[in-house]
Amino acid sequence: MVPEGVYACLGPVRTVAMAEDAVASAVTSRRRQAMIRRAETLVPLAQSCRRMAPRGRRLTFAAVLATLSVTLAVAPQASLTALTAAAVLVLLANTALTARVMLAGLDRRHPPHVAVVHPPVVSLLVPLLRESEVAETLLARLARLDYPRNRLDLCLVVEEDDLLTQATVARAGLPHWARLIRVPRGTVRTKPRALNYALPFCRGSVIGIYDAEDAPEPDQIWKVVRHFHARGPDVACLQAALDTYNPRQSWLTRGFTLDYAIWFRVILPGLAAAGLVLPLGGTSVFFRRTALERVGAWDAHNVTEDADLGLRLARHGFRTELVDSTTREEAGARPWVWVRQRSRWIKGYAMTYVVHMRDSVRLWRDLGGRRFVGVQILFLGAVLGFLLMPTLWVAALYCLGAPVPWASALPGLDPWLLPTLGGCALVRLAAGICAIGLRGPPVRTTWLPLLPFYFALGFAAAVKAMHETLAAPFFWDKTAHGTLSRRRRR
Repeated sequence: MVPEGVYACLGPVRTVAMAEDAVASAVTSRRRQAMIRRAETLVPLAQSCRRMAPRGRRLTFAAVLATLSVTLAVAPQASLTALTAAAVLVLLANTALTARVMLAGLDRRHPPHVAVVHPPVVSLLVPLLRESEVAETLLARLARLDYPRNRLDLCLVVEEDDLLTQATVARAGLPHWARLIRVPRGTVRTKPRALNYALPFCRGSVIGIYDAEDAPEPDQIWKVVRHFHARGPDVACLQAALDTYNPRQSWLTRGFTLDYAIWFRVILPGLAAAGLVLPLGGTSVFFRRTALERVGAWDAHNVTEDADLGLRLARHGFRTELVDSTTREEAGARPWVWVRQRSRWIKGYAMTYVVHMRDSVRLWRDLGGRRFVGVQILFLGAVLGFLLMPTLWVAALYCLGAPVPWASALPGLDPWLLPTLGGCALVRLAAGICAIGLRGPPVRTTWLPLLPFYFALGFAAAVKAMHETLAAPFFWDKTAHGTLSRRRRR
């Protein structure tokens, strides 16, 4: 019921029938600047990257480098011993978390199957940027979803000046259950900003995210809806597993497939089972709209908006679970494509960690001690693990008897260096075997020896990420899609 006096305040009121696009266009034209500002500032300043001062970061980084250089010059052997010990301790922490969640994930329980009499409207946000290669294929894949079309709201989110993608979508033709949302230019151009801008246009009470090259299982939306229906409102987010549809294309895509299998079939389910914070994937993730809006949606300035959002959901008392469904996407087949994508993830992890550790006491209170420690390993451990990787290479070669630099600094670590590295390697091997067993063919255990070479590229990605954190923290290094032929992509 409309409160008494509202119409009087508005003046003369008439009912007018208008097309939905016309309504959206009218709202956008009148509220353009306000909507742009809202999309960029939805997350409170205290939990956003936008207040990070570039000059302060550069001064801190310069001070750390200067201190390290002086220490190495004054006491090289002690410094190198300490650096190697730090690298091994980071490896131990990361491996201990892997072992913990791998054991926790063995007791995985799926929610009971429940009937949903009145399926909710599900809005699917698909951000597109220069996607001339995959836009048409994307529509064909999403058309395979078997959810009722009158309860499905597909929103293709395109930058206003991206005429190439708009023309490609126009040629492909939009089905009646899909529409195009054009995002005006602002101070940054990132995926989370585009999602924030599009969110008010969504009709659904459940919000899902897909990427341009995704191929979800046809029954994925039904599984999401049933899972939400079987759980209480504290389960605010569901993450589907990601996989690749081109694992045999190159040695790099094989490694990528194994990497995804370990992360989405071992690590994330284990984190959920252990009650720890889940860094979300950027696609095939679904939210209760009320919870998403309560936490401020996405940080428009964070280039790993998914991981940041997973942490903010946990801080607000919400839970994330894994839904028993898989979405396949294209694995980058070239090293530089992989490095660019992984550098964005590492940069986002570093920025997310810095933002949430501004008030570490508050973070501890929000999460509790156990989850706080988990965040240290998940975010800081991931960044340091890649940056310190060359130190571990030297230590491993030393254990194998090869002549290595700073060998004089390593004998003091002899009693525990070899068993530690060997034990960590066995845990990683067990995680890989477990992931292969859960994923199934065509991944084979014979691919596991590729992983050390695959992850070696992570050091280059980490160096690029640290450079961009200082020089261009909000730069979105977009992953190129559509390198496969159309026949193979389908």
